[in-house]
Amino acid sequence: MVGISPKSNRPSYFAFKYLMERGYRMIPVNPGQAGHDILGQEVYARLADIPEPVDMVDIFRASQYVTGVVKEALALNPRPQVIWMQLGVRNDEAARLAEEAGLKVVMNRCPKIEYGRLSSEIAWMGVNTRTLSSKKAQLSGRGIQRMSLNRTTLAGAATEAATRAEAAEKKAQ
Repeated sequence: MVGISPKSNRPSYFAFKYLMERGYRMIPVNPGQAGHDILGQEVYARLADIPEPVDMVDIFRASQYVTGVVKEALALNPRPQVIWMQLGVRNDEAARLAEEAGLKVVMNRCPKIEYGRLSSEIAWMGVNTRTLSSKKAQLSGRGIQRMSLNRTTLAGAATEAATRAEAAEKKAQ
């Protein structure tokens, strides 16, 4: 993630943490923080300093800086497969350069939001995800999905749904 902030109240920090908690290998890039750690991950000054291949470059920088980041990504060997520009970030020239080089480009979108929408995780909060499916999302046991029907209430009693599920389970045995 290019442009991550070490400040926990910044959107880049929150998105970085969220994706890392979901199992993605996140590599912070911020020249002002190079050599330090953010969420236990070593921060690099430039994409070229990263000692391993990068699949996707998530850009948390203002639109006018994106062309430079894309040129730096295109110089990597191997090249990343995706250039992702965060919410509010759009640079058509940078997108053209990346697409001409065979990379996929996403602009003005947040991978954290898209992950939550496509995994149905965000639907647990009552948000319309515009994703239709007859399949219920697999519970991961992390994040908002810790809220299940099979739990004890704050008052110490089981929920009605937990009681019904327990009764049905006993009946099946």
